[in-house]
Amino acid sequence: MRNGTCLIFLISLILGSCKGKNAAVSKESIDSIHLKRGALVSCGLPGNQFGTVEFESSCKDKKQFDLAVEMLHSFEYDEAEKVFSKIIDEEPGCAMAYWGVAMCNYHPLWTAPSEPELKKGAKAIGIAQRLPEKAKREADYIDAIAAIYKDWDKVDLRTRTLNFEKGMEKIVTAYPGDKEAAIFYALALDAAADPSDKSFANQKKAGAILNALYPNEPDHPGIAHYIIHTYDYPGLAVLALPAARKYASVAPSSAHALHMPSHIFTRLGLWDECIRSNLASIAAAQCYAETAGIKGHWDEELHGLDYLVYAYLQKGENALARKEWDYLRSIREVYPMNFKVAYAFAAIPARYVLENKLWKEAATLQLYPMGLPWEKFPWQKAIYHFARLLGSVHTGSMDSARLEYKELNRLHDTLVGQKDPYKTNQVLIQLKASEAWVAFKEGRSADALKTMNMAADLEDATEKHPVTPGEIIPAKELLGDLLLAMNKPDKALEAYEADLVKHPNRWNALYGAGLAAERSGNPEKAGGYYRQLLKMISPNSTRPELTAVRLFFKSNPVKNGFFGGAL
Repeated sequence: MRNGTCLIFLISLILGSCKGKNAAVSKESIDSIHLKRGALVSCGLPGNQFGTVEFESSCKDKKQFDLAVEMLHSFEYDEAEKVFSKIIDEEPGCAMAYWGVAMCNYHPLWTAPSEPELKKGAKAIGIAQRLPEKAKREADYIDAIAAIYKDWDKVDLRTRTLNFEKGMEKIVTAYPGDKEAAIFYALALDAAADPSDKSFANQKKAGAILNALYPNEPDHPGIAHYIIHTYDYPGLAVLALPAARKYASVAPSSAHALHMPSHIFTRLGLWDECIRSNLASIAAAQCYAETAGIKGHWDEELHGLDYLVYAYLQKGENALARKEWDYLRSIREVYPMNFKVAYAFAAIPARYVLENKLWKEAATLQLYPMGLPWEKFPWQKAIYHFARLLGSVHTGSMDSARLEYKELNRLHDTLVGQKDPYKTNQVLIQLKASEAWVAFKEGRSADALKTMNMAADLEDATEKHPVTPGEIIPAKELLGDLLLAMNKPDKALEAYEADLVKHPNRWNALYGAGLAAERSGNPEKAGGYYRQLLKMISPNSTRPELTAVRLFFKSNPVKNGFFGGAL
């Protein structure tokens, strides 16, 4: 009996010793993660106003942990990581702080994590999994995000994202009272949503979760933020309008929170609100870059610029849109150089020339900046070639158009090889639209119409990426333009009206619908679209189409007050 007692005592000593060794995290292990550190930087309203979060964890500094999660919910990844790093420095045995670092390097709904970020997240989550002093719930959170980093060099991101969603679903099932689990699960559902699923099954499930929480958590940044992402689709966007108008005031210290409402304002054609949102976001992003010591500009600034220029163009504010394009050309360095930065550099110039039908300028558009590694961003580069192709077609430079088409094909094949179906499809839509306009200019009208309808159907079957305010030129709008050029105004009107359902208050769709109705012999309908355009535009607009609109009203006197107030 005595020998048995001694044996048990010895075993307990050994286990206790092993436990102690496992609990200690060496400085070398922490240093190998290459954590972001430094003073917290925010450039919205002062005082670190990022909303209100209460996240239950075993970390001692609960105030700092909650602050880090608040910033995480607003995608302030660099600053959130600084706070999680501070917790690790003060309490290296806090497993959930490493979870936080891993979450900061995943950034769903944004840009895919880079190789250094994947390595960092994998190291952080590896330490978190080895630490024994954590609750079962915390271990479940850690295992869920571990799915993003497990075999990241062998398994595609889409599969890993689906595994993360399943991991969060298990937590919600196991801990039904855990609000944070429910909120992060909603985010995981949105991240794992199939872009081609027109039933929006994941989004509707996420929306039900978030809307159930929102009334009792109006100041939670994640709920308002993810409601906006969840409903960032035609037909659903109006459901997010209350959250969009609330989110900036919930987390006013976040540049992203100042920008994010503009996703919904853009969807609903609320251009003035979109402009205000992005002016505030851009100012905060510029301040952040300066305060944080970034060499050059912060990527969030360019993201806001893309949305701002889009809204200016819909208001007919050409001078302001051109001013931002000129400003873009002054930008030499951006941190980090990523997917959305390349998109803004490609999209802003293309939008300006195509929205204004400046075909000569489109045909000679130059890729900027030349130092950007464009071959890493084939979808974005395709935007530039698409703009040049349309410009070439409309100026009769068919040889140049065919060269641009050849390059579009090459970029499409590159994306096929990268197994990126969404971006591949986006370039395919451009290819089909290009084929249609080339066929039309070559006198093959039937082929042109068939191919342009294919492009429009392809676009209708998928949704836009969150990085962009909208397609460079909607395919339905190009279809309307083509039908007008073919002298089929009735059919053109149908195309423009369909475009307006998905893209309310777009300048070219409203003007096109009015012009098509006018040519169809329907002045009442034409007047309705023209009045809507005049009501929406800036009084400073000098767009040439306005001359034609005003001439229409002079030629069509007021009848029973129908056109009253149009001028």
